[in-house]
Amino acid sequence: MSEERKESPATGVSRRGFIRNSAAVGAAAAMTKHIPASFAKSGPEEIRVGLIGCGGRGTGAAGNTMSSAENVHVVAMADAFEDRLASSRDNLNKDESLKGKFLVEDDRCFVGFDAYKELLALDDVNMVILATPPGFRPYHLAAAVEAGKHIFAEKPFGVDPTAIRLAIDASRKADEKGLKIVGGTQRRHQDHYLAAMKHVHNGDLGKVISMNVYWNGSPLWYHRPGPDWSEMENQMRNWYYYNWLCGDHIVEQHVHNLDVGNWAMMDKTPVRCWGMGGRQLRTDPRFGEIFDHFAIEFEYDDGTVMTSQCRQMKNCKNDVREAIFCQNGTLYADSNSAKVVGAVEKEWKDSPNPYVQEHTDLIDAIRNDKPLNEGERVANSTMCAIMGRLAAYTGKEVTWDFVMNESKLDLMPKELAWNDNVPKPEVATPGETELV
Repeated sequence: MSEERKESPATGVSRRGFIRNSAAVGAAAAMTKHIPASFAKSGPEEIRVGLIGCGGRGTGAAGNTMSSAENVHVVAMADAFEDRLASSRDNLNKDESLKGKFLVEDDRCFVGFDAYKELLALDDVNMVILATPPGFRPYHLAAAVEAGKHIFAEKPFGVDPTAIRLAIDASRKADEKGLKIVGGTQRRHQDHYLAAMKHVHNGDLGKVISMNVYWNGSPLWYHRPGPDWSEMENQMRNWYYYNWLCGDHIVEQHVHNLDVGNWAMMDKTPVRCWGMGGRQLRTDPRFGEIFDHFAIEFEYDDGTVMTSQCRQMKNCKNDVREAIFCQNGTLYADSNSAKVVGAVEKEWKDSPNPYVQEHTDLIDAIRNDKPLNEGERVANSTMCAIMGRLAAYTGKEVTWDFVMNESKLDLMPKELAWNDNVPKPEVATPGETELV
């Protein structure tokens, strides 16, 4: 049932320079059934999109946005790796359904750690897709807001508390500027989730009592290092296995299910969590520092408990779904269907493609100046996932107040350069690893 969104030398830049230069950029510079009626008018406003992050997910998101509405064109691309950009560009050029929509010329292709700055400096780009590894997301988000761009940003919105605070600050600034942000939590744009969740929010099933959320699936890709790869290139190309880039699969992948739990609670966030996890099968050093399984309990301020499981192991039962238990009924949902049972008995199936719908909704908001900013919500759900990772890594109870206000954890390397100076991973040991 997995629906995972997958994915040239450059000068280095310090984290401080990364953030400072991001601000300088701003100063310098198949259709779904839900397409709004306004799109039927002749000549809708052109949306000119820049793609930042050209892996599998970025390529898919570019296709989704061009398929979501009329007069939407991808006109620029940026990636750390020239070969990844070239492959993405070639695939999008070959897609017959995108003829006349994909308009990226050679001089609109930017490569390197600073490539996003060059793209954001293009005055004619009015929307960007942020699809690099998650460690870069909050810095690219902040730079895009400073540059005045509307944003589709993949989840998660960061990998450590320091970064999430930056993402929240950037999202609030986007509101001040009237910019629209959609995060890649596509369940929020999926018909059957929306219909079922209304019965929870309307109180038709009574108060939420507890929740079970799961992303138990198979291992993902791994790229064998080339003979001339530096350690930075190895980690960048195998980004899923390094926390400064990925945040572990509880953050990168399971955030979808945790977000559904927060959604059921009217976007409240847990006040504390505790749990466990480890590396049972994926133990070789080539798999960096991430765990292969987690089991976490999150508690909300009213005592509601969300039990969370996520696992990446082959030949095991896959289970990707959510169950919301209420006083008078239960909501069950996954990527294909949803149902409520108890006081209300209903079932929904066959939603339109949510990966396209989220772009349709964003473009409608841009064109018609509708309020739409999911940035802080997705950042909060990401912080919830980070809490769970820290609880499993340390064996400690972790509170929302700690991660939001006290934690000094900052995983971004001090230098971004194609050398061997990037920190080597250290696998956490519960009971010994410190809570920072």
